[in-house]
Amino acid sequence: MNILGIETSCDETSASVVNDRREILSNLVLSQLKEHEAFGGVVPEIAARAHMEHLDTLIRAALADAKLTFDDLDGVAATCGPGLIGGVMVGMMAGKAIAAAKNLPFIAVNHLEGHALTPRLTDNIDFPYLLLLISGGHTQILVAEDVGRYRRWGTTLDDAAGECFDKSAKLMGLGYPGGPNLEKMAAKCSDPEKALKRFPLPLPMKGREGCDFSFSGLKTAVRIHVENLAKGDLNPADISDLSFSFQTAMADILADRCTHAIRDFLKQYSTKNPALVISGGVAANGAIRSALQNVVKRHGMKLFAPPLSLCSDNAAMIAWAGLERLQRGMQDNLDTKARPRWPLDPDAAPRQGAGVKA
Repeated sequence: MNILGIETSCDETSASVVNDRREILSNLVLSQLKEHEAFGGVVPEIAARAHMEHLDTLIRAALADAKLTFDDLDGVAATCGPGLIGGVMVGMMAGKAIAAAKNLPFIAVNHLEGHALTPRLTDNIDFPYLLLLISGGHTQILVAEDVGRYRRWGTTLDDAAGECFDKSAKLMGLGYPGGPNLEKMAAKCSDPEKALKRFPLPLPMKGREGCDFSFSGLKTAVRIHVENLAKGDLNPADISDLSFSFQTAMADILADRCTHAIRDFLKQYSTKNPALVISGGVAANGAIRSALQNVVKRHGMKLFAPPLSLCSDNAAMIAWAGLERLQRGMQDNLDTKARPRWPLDPDAAPRQGAGVKA
């Protein structure tokens, strides 16, 4: 079974072909970093226009790399939300057009489910597993019970982790994308102990019951430290120390929240190989991976994280999610609508302050 995947939810245009032997036959990702760099973040209109200009070429190239034609496909999967609605519609309509022209099943994929199922593509792990989804728009802890069945245990009450990374990096004068640039600066810290003392940062929600997150206070503390530095151009040594302190705080917060979730997961679910999966763009951060590795080790669990190339948005995860859904008889009509918001667990109780990030 060969599935074409299309991903256009934010600022990466991507097309991929994945088969039911867990082989990624092609996975092309066109970044829009240069288009958005001058603005310090993603501009929705620019992103949608770039998707329109390049998606057709990428789809044809993905098929060529896979050595397949449209006639060799068994289905088309496209991100139909959540995301920037203009971009989502570009990819969704392209997928529908191919499905209609070739009389193929169309699978509307939740972008978050693409992240959630990636470790089943790369590591073939079994359900159920605990999932920490950390990206620019979402920070959640869920239990993945099966394809299409998730239980949300925690969510951010304000900013998402990736959003906090990017905004803190911007405050420090680091370029877009903020998260990777902040990690690079943190690696240049020459005296970690001194950095933590010089730039103390809060750990919102740490030690509290439950699995919810809060990052706005952390971002505000970074702003205050930056404002207290000497006026003029920021000293690279100061920024590397502050970056290290920030990254350490973020890792500590995520480790604490996951510790609560792990204890509950081990009580409620019986599985031979309990696993914590981290997925989403922020899962590429090395310090966070290391902190969570220590947590799972203490609880006799295994940590699974996608390879770095599959942490950020890509169409291989969309193709795989579509394949898993199609194998279970799940396909969608061509009148399926694009959705700017699409929770993985629609039945989860609302969290005060969480708003659209729930």
